[in-house]
Amino acid sequence: MFKAKKSLGQNFLINPGILDKIIAAAELDKNDTVIEIGPGTGVLTKKLAEQAGRIIAVEKDRRLIEGLKEKFKNASVEIIEGDILKLDVGELIENSPYKAVGNIPYYITSHLIKTIFEKWPAPEIIILTVQKEVAQRITAKPPRMNLLALSVQFYAEPKIVSFVSRGSFRPMPKVDSAIIKLAPLRQSRVGDHESKDKFFKLIKTAFAGKRKQLKNTIGLEILNKAGIKPKARPEELSMNDWVSITNKSNI
Repeated sequence: MFKAKKSLGQNFLINPGILDKIIAAAELDKNDTVIEIGPGTGVLTKKLAEQAGRIIAVEKDRRLIEGLKEKFKNASVEIIEGDILKLDVGELIENSPYKAVGNIPYYITSHLIKTIFEKWPAPEIIILTVQKEVAQRITAKPPRMNLLALSVQFYAEPKIVSFVSRGSFRPMPKVDSAIIKLAPLRQSRVGDHESKDKFFKLIKTAFAGKRKQLKNTIGLEILNKAGIKPKARPEELSMNDWVSITNKSNI
């Protein structure tokens, strides 16, 4: 049996029912190109290849490459050895529409999502298996808004497809997981690049002083212009509130 590397955060999905839920969430057809993040032993890859036209599977663990190439030598699957966080995905997909799917190591979740939204061409759909608690934070609404939720929801509409028990993986992780679906927005919430930078600066400033009222972190003048109560706290505000604050801010 293949020995998982703890340093790579490897937990291989073995539950067929969960694999089917991932496939269904990706809404695949034979015209689709899929970037698979971390194919591992190829269990999900096989199901993806049955539904989509082209699979580009990126695997960091060199020990798995030969077996994957042998397993899929007669299929429309390209096995790429490399770090998904460092590859030029635009070059891989050759500017064609694509979807991103992966059962990913927990430790790369935030970095990966940021990389997808800021460095990759926009995917049509993103389906990831992540830590349950992280999925719940990403999909949070007021009064439980948080920096991660705003950072992801700025770019996409997130939805939890299903929770996944730790027993669905080998080796078994210490926590449960969730399948999360991210539908990228077709239009920026705030317009130009300068406004985007302003949005992220404002939310980082506000959440650095999370227990403080916004009048102490953002300032009364901006809040009054945006129609926000001065005593409000950052976790109580919606995405629309933050967009309004961004549009009224001069920072």
